Amino acid sequence: MNENLNNPKKDQKIRSLKHPITENFISQGKIPPQAIDFEEAVIGAIMLEQNALHSISELLKPELFYKDAHQRIISAILRLINKATPVDLLTVAEELKKSGELEVIGGAFYLTQLTNRIASGANVEYHIRIIIQKFILRELIQISSEVQKDAYDDSVDVFDLLDKAQNLLFQVSEGNIRRGHGNMQNLIAEAIKQIETARNKPDGLSGVPSGFSELDRLTSGWQNSDLIVLAARPGMGKTAFVLSMARNIAVDYNRPIAFFSLEMSSIQLVTRLISSETELEAEKLKKGNLEDYEWHQLHSKIGKLIDAPLYIDDTPALTIYELKTKCRRLKSQYDIQIVFVDYLQLMVGSGDAKGNREQEISNISRSLKSMAKELNVPVIAISQLSRAVETRGGIKRPVLSDLRESGAIEQDADMVIFIYRPEYYKIYEDEKGNSLRAKAEIIVAKHRNGAIKDIVLNFYDKFAKFSDIEVDSFPVDNIEPNTNFDAPPLKKIHQSKMNNENNIQKDIPEEPTEPTEPTEPHDDIQD
Repeated sequence: MNENLNNPKKDQKIRSLKHPITENFISQGKIPPQAIDFEEAVIGAIMLEQNALHSISELLKPELFYKDAHQRIISAILRLINKATPVDLLTVAEELKKSGELEVIGGAFYLTQLTNRIASGANVEYHIRIIIQKFILRELIQISSEVQKDAYDDSVDVFDLLDKAQNLLFQVSEGNIRRGHGNMQNLIAEAIKQIETARNKPDGLSGVPSGFSELDRLTSGWQNSDLIVLAARPGMGKTAFVLSMARNIAVDYNRPIAFFSLEMSSIQLVTRLISSETELEAEKLKKGNLEDYEWHQLHSKIGKLIDAPLYIDDTPALTIYELKTKCRRLKSQYDIQIVFVDYLQLMVGSGDAKGNREQEISNISRSLKSMAKELNVPVIAISQLSRAVETRGGIKRPVLSDLRESGAIEQDADMVIFIYRPEYYKIYEDEKGNSLRAKAEIIVAKHRNGAIKDIVLNFYDKFAKFSDIEVDSFPVDNIEPNTNFDAPPLKKIHQSKMNNENNIQKDIPEEPTEPTEPTEPHDDIQD
């Protein structure tokens, strides 16, 4: 024994035969957490009773088991399940024989011993939980070893290391450790399951609804893991639009939302929400100059907002690391369904990109996309547009090349949406003479998984609020790229989710206030 330990070559050979993470424990004089008896009991129960297999089939993964022979047996059992073959002592032995692994695991005699070790599979669910706990402990030890090794490396950015450590721990807590490849059989089954779920929904939406009917028909709701970039020039109503969506999602659909505002304070945002919900002018709310009936209107209509699952964070100069950390916590605590970021250019990237703004913005957009995939939620990020829009003549409609500071935003985004209000540029009628007053055009300029289209909404300037135009006035099946803006005359206002039956203000003002000239991003009052 001592001779082996003193011989480096023999010691190296011994380590190579161990479990992949055993080396860490040899140096510490410890063995990895394991539950061999429970592993034997679970495999024996599976081969004895079909009910035991059905109760834990979704939890079965070869990597959960510590002993190599048990990993091979579970792999064989999973192959039998995929082939719809009954699982018992004989079929498992035959499957292992076909793969040439029967003798490796100890032969048919070892399988027989496993079935003899347990009388029934009554407690198999409890047993598999113990096995999972031991597996998680082994993974935590492995993660801590990796973090410790990286911590000694001076070239590693400390915030990148923190992000990596939190990401690994988040995966452990979600039971999704090191997601690997998936075979077509499982992936197709999951896709069919999602399609059937969408069919059974009364609204036909597979994602998070925006509350705007035509936009939801185009997108089927905001899809999980998508990065949606919403861009416009100052004064177009970017913040008003996402607040209208946030209100619809949280109040009408009761979906938890995370809203990160880097530009406005949380009180300012809530005041805007109150103005939109109660249809009281923001200026009146700011001064508190309300009539008695308006005070009654205020208190009678804010009840829905009070109970809304909307979580607002107004941390200034938020870093991408801080954003990810906060979102992971909110996902764990409240199961947030969508994340809003207002706005992208005010965020701070990782330390290695400082000094190069374009590279920093590219890093932020990539990180937002990876966060959307990690949390499996849609992320909607507001972005500014460059001044090129203002220097152009004509109607000044934005295009993809107008995205400010980095082309990576367009590349990383699954959807790019522009807001365009002709009235802002003193364009009050289209070429056919239709009124463009109090209208906003939502331009879906990029849609990786669907069609692109221009959608028209009402915009209430006094309340910073968007709502649907009458559905009948817009054909929903005419979806084609870059359609010209052609708003029909407004006959009546569609009762959208932003309105309720008791609203006092229901008509659009005929002569809105004269718009001011566009300014640079920082004083974005209309947004």
